[in-house]
Amino acid sequence: MTFQELQPKVIAITSSATSTRDEKLLAICQLLNESVDYYNWVGFYFANHDTKTLHLGPYVGAETDHTVIPFGKGICGQVAESNANFVVPDVAAQDNYIACSFTVKSEIVVPLFVNGVNIGQIDIDSHVIDPFTEADERFLEFVNEEIAKLF
Repeated sequence: MTFQELQPKVIAITSSATSTRDEKLLAICQLLNESVDYYNWVGFYFANHDTKTLHLGPYVGAETDHTVIPFGKGICGQVAESNANFVVPDVAAQDNYIACSFTVKSEIVVPLFVNGVNIGQIDIDSHVIDPFTEADERFLEFVNEEIAKLF
């Protein structure tokens, strides 16, 4: 399924009147995981700006020990500080990468802004080296724009 075909499905999930926010976030994770073959782990982290930590939200994929990540640590922690997308074509070549699983080969993290504040991010791991393109970035920015409406 193309990113263009996924957009109305994302809107349908976020527009649902019968689901809670966390149910919608989990449904987005499931949709992306099932629809994009190289999206092997899809999840959200949310920022606590007082403690400068990220906290794992809804996700789909292998269990992770990384439920709390300090700002600055790993790819997610760097995005919490930089407020910019971060694409890692090969995690083995990244110095500040927090290893989740030996099966993870690449990662993309896109920040989630609400009223100009970075409140979290969508994090996607892939078992493929260098699968992410600018199209992934634009699509995930779209996803986060739709999710921002839930806050």
